[in-house]
Amino acid sequence: MIVDQIENKDLYSNLNPNIKKALDYLAETDFSETEAGKYEIAGENIFALVSEYKTKDLSQGKPESHKNYIDVQFVYSGEEFIGYAPLGNQKIVEPYNETNDITFYDCDQSLCLVQKKMFAVFFPTDIHMPGIRITNPVLVKKVVVKVKVI
Repeated sequence: MIVDQIENKDLYSNLNPNIKKALDYLAETDFSETEAGKYEIAGENIFALVSEYKTKDLSQGKPESHKNYIDVQFVYSGEEFIGYAPLGNQKIVEPYNETNDITFYDCDQSLCLVQKKMFAVFFPTDIHMPGIRITNPVLVKKVVVKVKVI
């Protein structure tokens, strides 16, 4: 897991060329008028999912992980906690769904504050639970760039 300000994206440019493309896309795109939906960056290898939602209570969160994609989650506006735990022997509550590339868990996590113009990178070895309210529910506009594991 990586959490940082988008202005520091160049610190991670050597991790993976597709993560670099994802971070460049997030830094260079004005999402103020972008509607919710899917946006191709490099076909199914790199694409963005734009969404708007209200943050939820911790008890409503569903810890998840992915096998085939790395999540680069960018908070364009608002703020939220994202739960995190390294993947290990956590209890699986919904087995891997190949169509949606997702497994759900029941596990303890650390909460990480992600505010406006910050990003978080979650690898297949990272369980994460986005969209958790800090105090009161707030509206968040988020862009999740899915980067195919090569």
